[in-house]
Amino acid sequence: MARILSLFRHQPFLVHVGRRKPALCKMSMDSRARMVFAAAVEAVQPDTVVRQSIERKQDSVIINGHTFTLKQNLHLVGFGKAVLGMAAEAERILGDHLVKGVVSVPHGIQQTLQQNGKDHLLLKENSRIRVMEGAKHNLPDTDAQKAAEVIKQLASELTEEDLLLVLISGGGSALLPAPIPPISLQEKQDGGRLAHYAHPAQVVSLILSDVIGDPLDIIASGPTVTSEVWAEEVLSVLENYKLLNSLPASVKEVLERPSPSRSHKTNESSRSGRVLNTVIGSNSVALKSAGRRALELGFRPLVLAPGVCGDVRAVSKLYGLLARFACSREEPPPEIAAELLKLGPEVGVESWDLCRTMQVLGEGRTEGWGSTCLLAGGEPTVKLTGKGRGGRNQELALRVGLELRGMQLPPTGPVFLSGGTDGQDGPTDAAGAITDGGLYEEAQAQGLDVNNFLTNNDSYTFFSRLSAGQRLLVPGLTCTNVMDVHMLLIPPIPINIG
Repeated sequence: MARILSLFRHQPFLVHVGRRKPALCKMSMDSRARMVFAAAVEAVQPDTVVRQSIERKQDSVIINGHTFTLKQNLHLVGFGKAVLGMAAEAERILGDHLVKGVVSVPHGIQQTLQQNGKDHLLLKENSRIRVMEGAKHNLPDTDAQKAAEVIKQLASELTEEDLLLVLISGGGSALLPAPIPPISLQEKQDGGRLAHYAHPAQVVSLILSDVIGDPLDIIASGPTVTSEVWAEEVLSVLENYKLLNSLPASVKEVLERPSPSRSHKTNESSRSGRVLNTVIGSNSVALKSAGRRALELGFRPLVLAPGVCGDVRAVSKLYGLLARFACSREEPPPEIAAELLKLGPEVGVESWDLCRTMQVLGEGRTEGWGSTCLLAGGEPTVKLTGKGRGGRNQELALRVGLELRGMQLPPTGPVFLSGGTDGQDGPTDAAGAITDGGLYEEAQAQGLDVNNFLTNNDSYTFFSRLSAGQRLLVPGLTCTNVMDVHMLLIPPIPINIG
């Protein structure tokens, strides 16, 4: 452990950031935190990510370094919560070569966008793209199934000369359900069936990721990615956990069918050469934009990791420890670093990332570089013990507030923000909340028992009542989703040299 801890004490910080100090800013830390979060969300807007990923050059299009010829041969399909805005932008750029398209989107999304002044994310009246709404309450339904059939039919009619542009975002699984069992399970099991139906056409997928690590086979269940899982492997796992007898008969029927030969799988893999999958928006993209905005607002940006996960109680402890490490006026006790490294694997943060982060925070403090904006992303979980209203971001902010108890208040103490980029944290109208070391005393002064609210998972009610809801983060409809953004703002720390 001592050897690991020593790694971040002697590495030159210049490899991570320049020596230039960011400009000072007179705005409150709360206001700046909200602006940094807004920049993260803006960077992953559906129209923005499509516009930045498609380069049009006369009768060709360049996507992720690959050039494709356009000759009135473009077809478009899409499915997911953010796909309507993606499709609108794609048609604006490539519409003169678009033959037709179909998108499967959430029930009521067009009306919601209109009501919220998001007309730029809607298709034009003369659009060649058909919009099919379904998946009410985010569950597969007959409307979504009809959309899946229409998309399948479009893909099946394509030829080698055609180009199929596939737009995918979170929520796509519910919006592209396969037919009724047992066939549905087979199609889900096989994976990559959309690309299969579109063969021999060239398939290009633009993906807005809402999954940690951006795994192509997981986002919207990977409809353009060939599955590497065999039915025999699934049966082996189920048998190992003694779950075979609990399976519905239709599920067992599909799993027990003779598997395709290895040569068949090889043919499937060769078809994947006609498929290009590109992640165009993700949590990492959001954090990069947030870092640029933080720099403009007087902070030195530092990204911890884009895949923070695990129980919010452990995650809140992580941020509490990082805050105490960064805000220490003297050399932090080695116990803090040791505890951070022990906690890291539990919350999805690699030891190297923690060592790098502590190195930067330590050198920033000792060399007087000013304020720091520590950024991270991911999707922690909440253990439900009550029936209150809230979400993982608001509960995380509440628990971090307790971890910061006793530390100085802003502007000389740290501020923490946690917000969902989809603008909705649980069944509430808030995306998250902002907190600091004064949260507990502020709540006590207003007669609010923090622990009771936590026991009942009632973080939204807590923040709504605390100081008239001033700590809530309410950006409204964001039209995107790349998981959550966590932010720890650390003020300049005067150091004691003794």
